Formats: sequence, structure tokens, C-alpha cells
Amino acid sequence: MDKYESLKLGNQLCFPLYACAKEIVRKYKPFLDEIDLTYTQYITMMVLWEHKEMNVKTLGEYLYLDSGTLTPVLKKMEQKGYLTRMRDKSDERVLMVSLTNEGEKLREQAASIPDKMGKCMKIEKEDAKTLYRILYQLLHCE
Repeated sequence: MDKYESLKLGNQLCFPLYACAKEIVRKYKPFLDEIDLTYTQYITMMVLWEHKEMNVKTLGEYLYLDSGTLTPVLKKMEQKGYLTRMRDKSDERVLMVSLTNEGEKLREQAASIPDKMGKCMKIEKEDAKTLYRILYQLLHCE
């Protein structure tokens, strides 16, 4: 076997994952443009719609984002009025993020996006469940 065989793009698991993720985010774009959110802002809002309030560190863990990536996203969303950022009263080192009424209203506009995306995805429901399970298995293997 050629010692460089493993370096061929066609032999890499990471490449179709990368390309697929890019394509999925590209398909989200027109739906997210309608509500003036980027994909990163959208997934941030998904967590806040579910939890209403949490610290930035925990939010970053949910989204697999570091604070350097998350901070400008949160600042922009705060400017749009969708969330507030404030120091925790019991520990000033902790930055809390809270959903605003405006951010909660945005949830109604976003409610149709998963169905719209489902129509863009040419994958059987059972295959989607299997892929979901495998992807999370990969995310959690450390």
C-alpha cells in the first residue's frame, strides 16, 4: 500500500463532513436572511429560546464555540435587541446572557425554518436519525 494513500482527499472522513456542513449552512442562509440572523446567531438563539438565560461559558459549551468566537456574536445580537449581557451578581467574573422580549418574539418568525430546511435535505428520516447519532458520537469521543 502506498504510504501516501491516507493523504488522498477521497480517503478523508473529515472532508465530506466539512463540505456537508458548509453546504447545509449555505442552504440555511436565505431563510436566516429573512429574519436577519447568521447561522451562528441562529444556533445561539436556539439555545436561548430553550434556556432563556445562561452564562457565556455554558453557552459556548452547548455550541462548541470559544469565547473569542462567541463574544462578537453576542455583542451583535445585543445591539439587535435580542439578548442582554450582564455580570452575575454573585460572581462578577461570570458573564450572563439573557433572552429579551424582542428575542423571544423572533422565535415565532424562526419556527418555520426547520421545516423549510427539512424540505431541502434529501435524506430519509431513519438515515437522518442514524447520522445524528453518529455525529454526536464523534463529537463526544475524547
